[in-house]
Amino acid sequence: MEKIVIPNTNLRVSRLVAGCMGLGGGWDKGTVLTKEHETQARKFLDKALELGINFFDHANIYAVGRAEEVFGRVMSEQPGLREKIVIQSKCGIRWADDPPGSPQRFDFSYENIVSAVDAILRRLGTDYLDILLLHRPDVLWEGEEVARAFAELKAAGKVKYFGVSNQNRAWMEYLQSFLPDPLVANQLQMSLLHHGFAEVGISFNQAAPGYPDGWEGVVEYCRLKGVSLQAWSPLDRGALTGGDLSKLPESARKTAALVKKYADARGVPAEAVALAWLLRHPAKIVPILGTSRPDRLEACAKSLEVNLSREEWYSLFESARGKAMP
Repeated sequence: MEKIVIPNTNLRVSRLVAGCMGLGGGWDKGTVLTKEHETQARKFLDKALELGINFFDHANIYAVGRAEEVFGRVMSEQPGLREKIVIQSKCGIRWADDPPGSPQRFDFSYENIVSAVDAILRRLGTDYLDILLLHRPDVLWEGEEVARAFAELKAAGKVKYFGVSNQNRAWMEYLQSFLPDPLVANQLQMSLLHHGFAEVGISFNQAAPGYPDGWEGVVEYCRLKGVSLQAWSPLDRGALTGGDLSKLPESARKTAALVKKYADARGVPAEAVALAWLLRHPAKIVPILGTSRPDRLEACAKSLEVNLSREEWYSLFESARGKAMP
């Protein structure tokens, strides 16, 4: 699989990332890891490695921590594997009733970042993370606290590089002003149906279909500063690849049909074309694959064989936005 170097790092990663949210048995806090969960994680990891994927995305909330724990168990079965792969995790989202009586919230405090990383490393059974992302924005964050936590984690060898998730340009610029080292990633929802990153330029100074507030300058800032753009939910939870379209607008149904048309013409799965639309962008967007199924990982890997023309790319975009280009 094609590899790229994340700017401002020494990390050489696959163009597709294996997202680990589907491991560990779901979101029920009472679930206990079983041999079946380990078997699922083992098959997932083995297929990803077979396909050439060396980049794995976690978060401390996934399956209430069990996704990291089960991944750590199966990773430990292959001595030397840790040094051959890149592991990223996220922290900052706090569940309701943690501790009892508290609401769901976001927490970028020094204490929470440091304690969360220690727990992540313990569950994964590793001494370090390659990348730590702050998961969604915390309105009450203090730049000095975040900088202190990052500096301590880096000095201790627990985290090599840092980034953010779901943050706009202003938040990134302000956070960066406290940090001596560059932020290396921003993970955002990007896909054919969630195309604000592309629409923001096209619909500027236009009356319709609507200017996507919040996306102003995000892609350009990241490209200028060498911040890797990572796309979560790049397949819109399967909406364009055989999922239920009944509750989606007509534009989505037409886009799904167009994706299928281009896929059939090439003899590849629909997943390959939907992902190729993101991969075609010159910002070198890195899609985070949300599936834990080996067969779907294989289908997604076909995207690297698809080279969409400019005309095909814009046809898909025009269909998804539901309106002709201005």
